[in-house]
Amino acid sequence: MSPISPKPKVAKPTTRGALDFGARVKLRSRELRAGLDSRDAVIRIVREANATLDPQNIGAWLLKEANDWIPAPCWAVVAADINGRLAFLAQRGVTSDIEPSVWKVANWVVVQGTGFGSADLNQDSRTGAGTSGSVLGFPLLSRGRTVGALIALDPARSATIPAFSPSVQKRIQTIFELVALALDNALSFRKEEALSITDDLTSLANSRYLNLVLRREAKRASRSGRPLSVLFIDMDGFKSINTNHGHLAGSRALVEAAGVIKSSARETDVVARFGGDEFALVLPDTDPVGAMAVSVRIRERIRAFVFLKGEGLALRLTASIGVATLPNAAASAEELLKSADSAMYRVKDAGGDGIKVAERIT
Repeated sequence: MSPISPKPKVAKPTTRGALDFGARVKLRSRELRAGLDSRDAVIRIVREANATLDPQNIGAWLLKEANDWIPAPCWAVVAADINGRLAFLAQRGVTSDIEPSVWKVANWVVVQGTGFGSADLNQDSRTGAGTSGSVLGFPLLSRGRTVGALIALDPARSATIPAFSPSVQKRIQTIFELVALALDNALSFRKEEALSITDDLTSLANSRYLNLVLRREAKRASRSGRPLSVLFIDMDGFKSINTNHGHLAGSRALVEAAGVIKSSARETDVVARFGGDEFALVLPDTDPVGAMAVSVRIRERIRAFVFLKGEGLALRLTASIGVATLPNAAASAEELLKSADSAMYRVKDAGGDGIKVAERIT
């Protein structure tokens, strides 16, 4: 990616006698002025920033672009995830000892919606103790909101606060607002996409996404020869909650059940609400033994959980679980889900509160 103007020849910040971060930014300020006024450069930036709807890709692109303007050893681009929490979109050189400083600056920039410059974070009242280095932070502003922040940090202190001249700062902020608009659009698209595949009540995946994942993983399993398992779960006795305590209590119990099941699954598993009080899990690279282990954990935790305790109730539920594995019990994604569903109903017919593994196809 071509920079707006050639990089200045500066010594590395860790070299004895080298220019510190504040001095490097000041030197770069003089060289950037002409490049930032280039109409072609602005058109290129707008085009490249809008070339993707993936926030991580935009963050990585912005990090590379900004590093051509401001030579710094540590970089981070942060924005809110779909849950509203700040997360890295891209970072470089952010080690575990530097990360707390980056997060304190990033949070300050996002909350305040203004730039941040400091020659020595350890002496800066805005970040407090436990931070170090010199830093320059930029808010990413779009539609009157701060959608993220770009942070450049040098672990060493500077003699002066890193800062661009007012005219260059104004030009940089204008360009960052164009980038922030592209990032805002990408983040909004991701949120809408997430909502389209998320169950409104439990925040688990919905049945639409379950089917998409199941087909994808079934194809991958067939190519690789690795097993793929599915669990189908029905909450025993759930309907009595609606009958005896109302649908609002039933909805809250479903949310609690979803939390128990989600916490019992592994990071690689996809947990979905299939509908009503039924849940399903897709377990990639998992044979019947591994699927049974997950099933036992879920069953035991549901049995031990006290539902609606916060509502002044103390209800107990159990679960009927059906297990099916590809290729043992099915030859396709559709058959796999049906096999797990049938196995679950055999548990229900036997009184519930149990686990049944679907039989091998003949």
